[in-house]
Amino acid sequence: MSEHVIIIHRWTDRYADYAACLDHAAHRVGYVTTARAARQLPTGAAAVEIVGSTEDAKAVREAVDALVSRNGAPTRIVALHETDLDLAAELRGEYGLPGQRTEALQPLRDKLLMARRLAAAGVPVPATAAAEDRAAVAEFAERHGWPVLLKPRRGTASAGITRLEGPDRLAAYAFPPDTAMVVQPWLPHRVLHVDGVHTGEGLGVWRASRYLSTCLDFTGGTALGSVELDDPAALERIGRITERTARAVFAGPSVFHLELFEDERTGELTVLEIGGRPGGAEVPFVWREVHGIDLMAVAFAYQTGRQAPAVAAANESPSEVGGWLLVPPSVPAPCRVRRTTSRADTGAYAQVVPQEGQLLPGGGYEHAGARFRFRGAGSAEVEAAIRRTTRSVTLECEPVDPDAPARLVLIGCGNPPYREYSLASVAARVETALVQSAAVGWQRPYVADRHRRADTTDPAATAEAVAALLAGHRGPAGVLTWDETLLRTTAQVAERLGLPHMTPEAVRGCRDKLTTRRLLGAAGVGSAAFVHAHTRGEALEAADRLGYPVVVKPRALAGSIGVTLASDPAELAHAFDQAAGSTFPGIEGLAGVIVEEYLDGPELSVDCAVFDGEVRVVNVARKRIGFAPYFEEIGHLVAPWRDEPWAGDVESVTARAHEVLGIRTGLTHTELRLTAAGPRIVEVNGRLGGDFIPLLGRLATGVDPVAAAADIALGRAPALEPDSERCAEVRFVYPDHDGTVTSLDTTAAEAVPGVERVVPLAAPGSELRLPPRGIVPRLAAVVAVGDTPAECSTTAERAVRAIRAEVSPAGG
Repeated sequence: MSEHVIIIHRWTDRYADYAACLDHAAHRVGYVTTARAARQLPTGAAAVEIVGSTEDAKAVREAVDALVSRNGAPTRIVALHETDLDLAAELRGEYGLPGQRTEALQPLRDKLLMARRLAAAGVPVPATAAAEDRAAVAEFAERHGWPVLLKPRRGTASAGITRLEGPDRLAAYAFPPDTAMVVQPWLPHRVLHVDGVHTGEGLGVWRASRYLSTCLDFTGGTALGSVELDDPAALERIGRITERTARAVFAGPSVFHLELFEDERTGELTVLEIGGRPGGAEVPFVWREVHGIDLMAVAFAYQTGRQAPAVAAANESPSEVGGWLLVPPSVPAPCRVRRTTSRADTGAYAQVVPQEGQLLPGGGYEHAGARFRFRGAGSAEVEAAIRRTTRSVTLECEPVDPDAPARLVLIGCGNPPYREYSLASVAARVETALVQSAAVGWQRPYVADRHRRADTTDPAATAEAVAALLAGHRGPAGVLTWDETLLRTTAQVAERLGLPHMTPEAVRGCRDKLTTRRLLGAAGVGSAAFVHAHTRGEALEAADRLGYPVVVKPRALAGSIGVTLASDPAELAHAFDQAAGSTFPGIEGLAGVIVEEYLDGPELSVDCAVFDGEVRVVNVARKRIGFAPYFEEIGHLVAPWRDEPWAGDVESVTARAHEVLGIRTGLTHTELRLTAAGPRIVEVNGRLGGDFIPLLGRLATGVDPVAAAADIALGRAPALEPDSERCAEVRFVYPDHDGTVTSLDTTAAEAVPGVERVVPLAAPGSELRLPPRGIVPRLAAVVAVGDTPAECSTTAERAVRAIRAEVSPAGG
């Protein structure tokens, strides 16, 4: 029976493999997550709702409501991060769902209630009292002595904990508003943590570890390490207190993370706190990689009522000991890495070391800095490796001021006729830099000395060049490309440097049209029936199955290159050869071609701004197609569209396509057809539209898609409210035949009233070949504005007739 499982997710690393835990094809799986964390979601989700923070209860509730309205009432709600447990428990109660409810969770989240529950069960705990005001803290200190620790009653990961040395510090302490606090004595003991499984009947598999510093020290900038223990006597004592603690707080099966104080003189153990969730930092990775046990999968199974993965029933002696280390940045986050040093022989079996130039935004152990994982035959061996690494690794960083001027690094820039207006728009808005393969030329007035040369087909080299342009920059930063051939590189650079951008996976979903079709089809999004064909024979069989006419296209490429309409077997054979043999500079071809049903109807281009997962249409262009049976774009018209009968359906299918393809951020360009059965997606491009369409949008609506793309790349909400409803059109001028341009005069066309600009696209000496022999063989572009589509059309036609061009025939 199909279930509707809602998952509240916040990690940006692969802590949990949800797809392995639950079949996303057999069940409806909805996610509530942040734009940053959405990068790690598996494909196949029934729906994804983006919130600014999963700690915003109102936003999460609204997101859950949206998932319920789309996919029906939930059968389970899952939250694996400690901070999300409270709201998940409340939601289970409100929807009447099985699983942990608020009452059962309270002793695991409320530190005061936890201490009282454990003390009543005879489990040793530190003295704990409510810290309602300074008087309560002073009274506690008088009884138990200074220093004391103040901490949130429902906090996690040492956040908000303050050590007060005496009355003077207490007098200067500002109690956080709307946060209940507790006070405890500071104990000068080392801290242990125990991670494992409580079956509901008793203690299952568990491992005990010793911190090599403390979580509180880590918040102050000290490296935090942990090593698993292999001392049988110590483990026996730890096992006894762990068993008593778990029995006192768990009403059913649970994964747990327990922290203990250990008096080094007496060996006495005291419970600091226990959580009903997998441990944080590198604990889940070490368990999975060293011990072969996925604590996240066990926790997921317990929360969804499934059979938990098989784990040992007792604490069998492991064959290896694990450990981990977190090295924080030299300055508080947000910060940018200036330099890293690390010896090659650290002994870590896995490590995540931030790249120079990478942004460290803060917000949890996964963003804490450099991360290392260790394994070995015993505790002493692993501890030695951790301490050796601690001495050898440094993470020199510079602070980032969110209020300082921003810098946007463009990767590639295109050619001036088509893209200078875009570069001018960005440079007028934000400090602009450039990385490209060629030396800087016409772009210099816009980027000054902020440019680097790099092989932009190499993500590592490009990331290094971007990092160099960000070195010493104190403000926010971003990367952007409007070059189709550089989308993949830009996505990988953004991922390496921690900058906002569409993910590499989403880029692949857009760039490979076969992947696009498969994902949209599996999700039931209006698209085209298709077949992947490798030979003429397969293509002919596909056309017979789909029914003529069909469209044959390459899996990749751009600009409608190699796309042909075939109406019979003879045309199909030619179309297959055309698609299989076509190339586009800078784009690697993919195996096979796509044969798909012909979508009959007007074609639209829909430019969308995607910010924090919300998809908003910026402008819609009506596309003019010529040179049949090919699909050459000979012009575009942007005109008011929101009152059209198809407007709502276009918005809906476009937003759903973005969701299915995993596009959570960026400025996109979607092409679709208005068929008799409704709007159907042709393709989704993860970049600004070409052919001057963003310029048309700005002229017609006042909303600048280029500026919106820049804002989104910098992590800022774009300005998308239109201030006009005019029309803007571009017409492209083509030669009458293949040949070489000898002259081009646009003077008379530029003087036509209503013409915003005429852009020469072919200099004398240029060789132009009409489709399908050439790539966009255009002489010029005419951009016209007007109050109505008819006015634009009349103006554009007059201007086109006024252009004078001479083209000598090919071979002449």
